[in-house]
Amino acid sequence: MSWLRLAIVGIALSLGCIASSDRACAERLIVSVSNHRVTVTSSYAGEELVLFGSVERDGNATAQDGYDLVVTVSGPRADMVTRRKERRFGIWVNADSRQFLDVPAYLAISSNRPIDRIAPPDVRRRQQLGLDNVLLTQRVGTDYADVVASDPFRSAFVRLRADHGLYREATSAVTFLTPTLFRTGIPLPAEVPIGTYNVDIQLFSNGALVTRTQTAFEVVKVGFEQFIANTARHHGLAYGLATAMMALLTGWMASIVFRRD
Repeated sequence: MSWLRLAIVGIALSLGCIASSDRACAERLIVSVSNHRVTVTSSYAGEELVLFGSVERDGNATAQDGYDLVVTVSGPRADMVTRRKERRFGIWVNADSRQFLDVPAYLAISSNRPIDRIAPPDVRRRQQLGLDNVLLTQRVGTDYADVVASDPFRSAFVRLRADHGLYREATSAVTFLTPTLFRTGIPLPAEVPIGTYNVDIQLFSNGALVTRTQTAFEVVKVGFEQFIANTARHHGLAYGLATAMMALLTGWMASIVFRRD
């Protein structure tokens, strides 16, 4: 009677899938990026990738009020410091600082409409939708925490990264070409960090998360720049000696060229 037990389990799983409140059984995302490897050379001035995909429906699944999409692109993580300056005795000095731990060096959030209209506050916080809800852990004294979005250090950190094109939030950057086909751009500025970039795509309907998927691409240096970077990273002593010798040689040649006899 083992086949009977298997049949009962299969029917139960099917009914559970149909009755489930989430829509993961009904839809799935198929996505791709126009370029999975961005090469950086001395002439690199920025680039824009294109993310495109579709919502694949299972059977007769439909979204009563259509779909919403949020795409979050996060670059390599690192520790960073934000400093607050004050004018004292006519001189600008560092008065205070805050360290941000393991935060993305690049962060771009795109959606098809304002995020506060896509999901309620609790869902936005849980899914980290939008710059105000992304986890940016700070070292506050001896504690580690993420503070409110209006915190002056957090606001300054996000603003400074945004000024360099490294943090951005675009609420109309995702375009639905049809009810199930979509595309969006991923702008990479000239100062884009080297490393792996994760792309998280979340599909919503009626304020609830339906399904999500992920993809990735990498930004790499090539040519002479990559040779210098690898030498400095893996052969620090040789790189330092070569740099010192080049500086001495350059100074010696300059003294000969500009010597006054």
